[in-house]
Amino acid sequence: MGEHTVIKEKIVKGLFWKLLENGGAQGIQFIVAIILARLLTTEEYGIVGIISIFIIIANVLVQNGFSTALVQKQKADEKDFSSVFYFGLAAAAVMYGVLFMAAPWIGRFYNNSQLCSLVRGLAIVLFPGSVISVQTAYVSREMEFKGLFKATMAAVVISGAVSIWMAYKGMGAWAMVGQQVSYYFALMIGLFIDVSWKPGWMFSIKRIRIMFGFGWKLLCAAMIDTLFSNLYGLIMGKIYNEQVLGVYNRGEQFPKIIVTNLGAAIQSVLLPAFAKEQESVGQVKAMARKAIQLSSYTVLPMLLGMFAVADTLVLALLGEKWMMCVPFLRIMCIAYCFYPIHITNLQAINAMGRSDVFLKLEIMKKVIGIVGLIAGIQFGAIVMVSIKALVDFLCIFINAWPNKRILNYSIGQQCRDMAPAVALSAVMAAVVYFFGGFVPGAWFRLAVQILVGIGVYILLSAVFRVESFSYLLNAVNKRRGRA
Repeated sequence: MGEHTVIKEKIVKGLFWKLLENGGAQGIQFIVAIILARLLTTEEYGIVGIISIFIIIANVLVQNGFSTALVQKQKADEKDFSSVFYFGLAAAAVMYGVLFMAAPWIGRFYNNSQLCSLVRGLAIVLFPGSVISVQTAYVSREMEFKGLFKATMAAVVISGAVSIWMAYKGMGAWAMVGQQVSYYFALMIGLFIDVSWKPGWMFSIKRIRIMFGFGWKLLCAAMIDTLFSNLYGLIMGKIYNEQVLGVYNRGEQFPKIIVTNLGAAIQSVLLPAFAKEQESVGQVKAMARKAIQLSSYTVLPMLLGMFAVADTLVLALLGEKWMMCVPFLRIMCIAYCFYPIHITNLQAINAMGRSDVFLKLEIMKKVIGIVGLIAGIQFGAIVMVSIKALVDFLCIFINAWPNKRILNYSIGQQCRDMAPAVALSAVMAAVVYFFGGFVPGAWFRLAVQILVGIGVYILLSAVFRVESFSYLLNAVNKRRGRA
């Protein structure tokens, strides 16, 4: 078996289970989100959006840095994993205490007394979250994605049922808190059942210090990225109101489901694959190219297709009360289009042990982002989010720049690798949008547009003999032949 064949097999085998896990989980969560959107108000979504931001920031401090260091470390052993496990629980306890004490202040800042108890309730997810970060690091190293798939599917079903029941009983924002808490605990328990790793009674502060030498830069980079990404939500909740934040969150959710699915798969599979080949720059470059080609070919048609059907999608699935989120949805579809380049470049940099470069990139991008935020905030939420999309586009050049030197893989080469998917997706989206003007009824129109989009994209891929289409088709045929 040739060298490039081995590389492709390594990527596809891991991506298969990871995409299946994320795709199945996101599919169920998507259905649950639609039901909850029908049962809850835009203001209730906004309230939970505010508290979620604080939990996300705390989670970064608890989880990030060490989990990536565990994956990147060449010879991570049982003592490494157990040390990070206990250190993470201690960090979770500290952060929970901080949030518990800060909860009344958060409520007063946003003039909503309900936020205090909601923050304290949702912050419980920090404890299972710290455990899950170690479990998933082990899954990534050992490629035990089948166990992760089973645990995740069970967790989304359980948490979905809990949240729908709570919303139906009129518990409002607490339904979404219940969804998050039940999901994290169910996933943690499921991973203990389905994944072979279990923590041992051992701890080494020396191991923590060694991994911290690599992980602290990633932790800082993740914190900067998280603070900036959620800055828009914090501002909307304070300057505007909970309804605007709820509408923005709902508009962002649809495209975010797609890129979260893809991004998590790429990060979980490619980082360990890159790390194992970090001594061979040529092999890492080959894997990075294949990742960009395949991820662009799959994610771009979904995002641009969603852009074309945005109004129909919201009307059919969420109802008239959510139509205000359509502009946000379309803006975020464009903003996320180049996510495959972002995530692949950053994971390649991490795998090559250049967390210092990673941190510098995050600082540079966030300085530009803050300038854009200041420029847009005075013109309203739509303009502010539009400038954010423009900044995200500019950041692809910043993320790709170091890999010209590290991997000899320039932004020009990366854009050429994405070009077939961009061209085909744009044509497909135009056709889908055109058909939307002739079909009556939201549900029927949405179904027709989706079928037309799939048909046009496959037809164009076959006619122009797109490499990624042929590769995926062959991979599916091979798997069917083995079944």
